[in-house]
Amino acid sequence: MALIPGRPVDCISLKALVDKENNRVIFVEADEDFVDVLLSFLTMPMGTIIKLIRSKPPTLGIGCMNNLYESVENLDVQQLQTKECKTMLLNPKNAVAAECKRLKINIDEPHKYFICDRKNCTLFSYKLVSHYKDINCVCGGTIASEIELFEKVQLQERDLDARDNGAFVKGLTRLIISDELEIMPASYKASLSLLSKLGVMDRTTIEECNVNVGVDEVLTLLKCSFLSNMPLTETLLKHNPVPELGRVDFDQGNYVKSRMKKPASNVNGKLLVKLVVSKSKNMVCFAEASKDFVNLLFSFLTVPLGCIVKEMHSGTSKGCITRLYNSVKELDAKQYLKSSKHKEMLLSPKLAPNFSYENHPLGVKENRHPLYYHAENLGGYKCVTTDKTDISSKELKVSTLIVVDPKCGVEQTTSGGGFVTGPAKFTVTDNLVITPLSPVSCLSLLNKMKVLLSDVEERFVHVGTEEALRLLVSSFVSESALTNAFLREPNPEY
Repeated sequence: MALIPGRPVDCISLKALVDKENNRVIFVEADEDFVDVLLSFLTMPMGTIIKLIRSKPPTLGIGCMNNLYESVENLDVQQLQTKECKTMLLNPKNAVAAECKRLKINIDEPHKYFICDRKNCTLFSYKLVSHYKDINCVCGGTIASEIELFEKVQLQERDLDARDNGAFVKGLTRLIISDELEIMPASYKASLSLLSKLGVMDRTTIEECNVNVGVDEVLTLLKCSFLSNMPLTETLLKHNPVPELGRVDFDQGNYVKSRMKKPASNVNGKLLVKLVVSKSKNMVCFAEASKDFVNLLFSFLTVPLGCIVKEMHSGTSKGCITRLYNSVKELDAKQYLKSSKHKEMLLSPKLAPNFSYENHPLGVKENRHPLYYHAENLGGYKCVTTDKTDISSKELKVSTLIVVDPKCGVEQTTSGGGFVTGPAKFTVTDNLVITPLSPVSCLSLLNKMKVLLSDVEERFVHVGTEEALRLLVSSFVSESALTNAFLREPNPEY
């Protein structure tokens, strides 16, 4: 077992119980620091997760999400509402970023704040703030000057009550985490249960080890949680990486329900999508879609992981994410979590502010921006804050700020249309590779799939909230998202 010597600043100490004979972790004992990091996985948007796990080879495919991510990367910015839309999809914000700032190890990027580069615009004119750089301001300047978010010193809060230390879990809490990422109260009974479950009868084969977990281990753990039933063993004992998830390993396509419809116009506000289907193979070759359907698909990258797992209901996937989610459901919020509100953040996470749009089929709730204030003192020091009591000094010039929606820029108050602009049409493959519609490419795709023209027929589906949620789950667990969402019957087990 490779232990990390010493304890770096950004490091969490764990006490691990290891089965020496089988070289695997039985469970680890941890305080709120490590459990908070684990729970934060559920709050991360899928685009963030794809970005993070791509940074740590070998490549891991999560259903069709990687293809969606790469489709955004390859899409011409001219086909997006604004250039910031690409950044929003490839680096989506976390709706509970304020809580995640309390994490001992935060592998996500912190929010940044930008104001207009013209001196008096923020104080006296348009008073705009953005999380995104280089947006054109109404005044003619550029929102490009990074500014600090002023907050009360966290250490002062920790000194007041150690129970408030955590991001989601109460401070001074001790919990045990199984190798399958099941979180449970630390007790002798729970530890015996885990030993029995793994068939560890000879106590001489187990040993206690102290290990340190840093950024690299957290990234590995995030990745392994999608592909292994032993993510702690894979991470802490430095096992060889588990093979990439493929169609056989991670396909839960039978979970989703058939939603075929006859050709018709939009019904009750639902999106109309044309599918090109192979009759003999009973599979979708590709879809022809407008910007509205592509907006829906791209928005999957902005949805938090916990929201997707919630929609799987009793369904399971390879890896341990479902177990992690279910163990949060079982935790007593009053005893172990900071509040029932924090439990809700994990089990029903929201989209970050500005990431929803008008008539979004998923119906996932969007968080709201806090009220931001800009303050500047006589010495020229500037900051942004969400607590006006921090800037009550008479020596400060203060203005209330408006947060720019990067999907529409500074001259509109709402974006309405999502991320993609019209009137372009798009080709969407079964595994959700999205490209501008090209008849030549469509014929080439059929040829590559060895589908004869005589075997092809067009079908139409209406996509509302129920269908959109099924497609979301299918894109997470399957490499044939369209086929599984629209052609196959549900598994009665679910």
